[in-house]
Amino acid sequence: MSSLALYRGIYTEECFQQVYGSPPEPESSLAGMLKGRLSHGCRWSRAAVWHFLQCRLPIASWLPRYQPKKWLLGDVAAGLTVGIVHIPQGMSFALLTSVAPVYGLYTSFFPALLYMLFGTGRHVSTGTFAVVSLMTGSVVERLVPVPQQSNGTGPDEVALLEGQRIGVAAAMAFLVGLLMILMFTLHLGFLSTYLSEPVIKAFTSGAALHVVVSQLQSLLGLPLPRPSGYFTIFKTLASVVETLPLTNIAELLISGFCLFVLVPIKEINNRYRSRMWVPIPGEIIMVLLATGICFASSLNTHYNVQIVGHLPAGFPQPQLPGLHLLPQMLGDTVALTFVAYAVSVSLAMIYAEKHHYVIDPNQELLAHGLSNLVSSLFTCFPSSATLATTNILESAGGHTQLSGLFTSAVVFVVLMWIGPLFYYLPKAVLACINVTSLRQMFLQFQDLPELWRISHIDFAVWVVTWLSVVVLSVDLGLAVGIVFSMMTVVCRTQRAECSVLGRAADTEIYKPVKYNSKCFEISGVKILRYQAPIYYGNRSFFHDALSRLVGLDQDRERYQDQSLDSSIKMEISTVESSISILDKKPGSGTALQAVILDCSGVAFVDSAGARLLIQVCAECQQSGVRMYLAACNANVLQTLSFCGLMHLLPPQQLFVTVHDAVSYLQQTTETVEQKDPTIWV
Repeated sequence: MSSLALYRGIYTEECFQQVYGSPPEPESSLAGMLKGRLSHGCRWSRAAVWHFLQCRLPIASWLPRYQPKKWLLGDVAAGLTVGIVHIPQGMSFALLTSVAPVYGLYTSFFPALLYMLFGTGRHVSTGTFAVVSLMTGSVVERLVPVPQQSNGTGPDEVALLEGQRIGVAAAMAFLVGLLMILMFTLHLGFLSTYLSEPVIKAFTSGAALHVVVSQLQSLLGLPLPRPSGYFTIFKTLASVVETLPLTNIAELLISGFCLFVLVPIKEINNRYRSRMWVPIPGEIIMVLLATGICFASSLNTHYNVQIVGHLPAGFPQPQLPGLHLLPQMLGDTVALTFVAYAVSVSLAMIYAEKHHYVIDPNQELLAHGLSNLVSSLFTCFPSSATLATTNILESAGGHTQLSGLFTSAVVFVVLMWIGPLFYYLPKAVLACINVTSLRQMFLQFQDLPELWRISHIDFAVWVVTWLSVVVLSVDLGLAVGIVFSMMTVVCRTQRAECSVLGRAADTEIYKPVKYNSKCFEISGVKILRYQAPIYYGNRSFFHDALSRLVGLDQDRERYQDQSLDSSIKMEISTVESSISILDKKPGSGTALQAVILDCSGVAFVDSAGARLLIQVCAECQQSGVRMYLAACNANVLQTLSFCGLMHLLPPQQLFVTVHDAVSYLQQTTETVEQKDPTIWV
């Protein structure tokens, strides 16, 4: 075994800072801090302006360094493949949003083009996403419900209803864009970190179940309104059971045939994707096949099969969404914004780590914010990065954001010339595409056994979030999951363990004696380690644990029964300029002479925690026990100093490491047998 030998003097925090430097003094006033920030931010030069432009318009950074011979072929192939997938997926997710299918094609075109200009993820595909569409559709159904007397509704009434619905969806996209740009301005990209991985996975799995249940009416051909509020899954299932005798047999057969074809194709694409140059475009094949069969057989007239209908060629005129609707959808849109951003950034980070490059989470806010804001002017509903097409883009050989240009080109061709040919496409086929696109979300259940082995708490977060999303609603379930996840963190910091440390023989290593049977406590010294911040939420737990381990409760009761004249007398002597040495009178009967608090696990201390440490130091002094702190970080030391701890605890009792404190006590305390004026390791 390799050995380590070290010879040095004992360092208090004061001595260490004198030798190796001290942290800079913080700005004393808020005005001075703001003045410094503003003066630093206003220093502009040509290089700074160019750097700012490259950061805010990333295409100006990567396009001049583009390598056509190396990357162009992969970007073209991947972009065209994703564009082909976007066509059926966009139309199907438009139905999920409760708007006409053509708006899904618009939403597949504009965001992909805008993300190419402003996005930092090289392998991210943006457009329609099932969870985002579902959350948008719930608001659309709530604000613009289908009339109860829908029989005999004329084309004018249908057109008016569709216009009102896309107006609500476009207004949501506009508000999502505004919120994301506001978050970008305030540098709030870090907020996505509050959506932990178990929360995101459970949320998407639960939302996927909502999507499947909401598509039952299209799969079976049942004219059912989409319920709103809580318990929507159970309301929908109850309605389906009640109206099951009204099932359209033709649409049921179409749905069964589509699922019979699409599910095996999905499995083949997933299992053999490493051997395939491009995945099998099962969705577009099924769309073309079903459209041809429905046109040839006139299924819409003979068997009342619901079809897509007219898809207008070209693009809509830009117009401002209905801003008067924004107050009615603000709460739902805030939740939608967080979900869209969290999913988008998570996907971008996964593929950035896989391909060894870095994304800017805050710039992603600007990219997706502008994508939604500009797209809303062209009657698009909210968009985000998508799981399925991002996976296809990466596996098909995409290298840069330029693939988004070719994706938009495919959708552009469909919108300009091919779209009207999908008039006879059955809506049941689009519902099947919706269901089969959620395969990855349902496969996340396979991670539960491993998650249970890794962390029972993360498993509980997953289950609580999933049940909340399924039982209550998508947005409320997400809120419950986030709150529950954060509460587990708070509870773990509140109930953090205060460990008694022992020393491994002939080393400077100190480990909890509870878990290391061959590490022994030092006679007369209690070394404690607290692995959590000390703040208002856990100050009482920390005080109780420390009092129990040190015995302050018993000492307090004993000293309360004694008179003031019989209290322990202390004689203060100095070693190396004012080191306090406590000499107790014989017969006090207390073996403990010093407590060393290892603060290496204390990330921060607030004012309540600092006052508690002052109280503990005072109680230790009253009990005749010296208090030492070791391994405090600069912020903790600063807070303790500002709160007045140094009046009770001189700087000479603050040590750089636990071993420094122990070595000092070995020099100065007669009850410790080993005496060594230096530190040997």
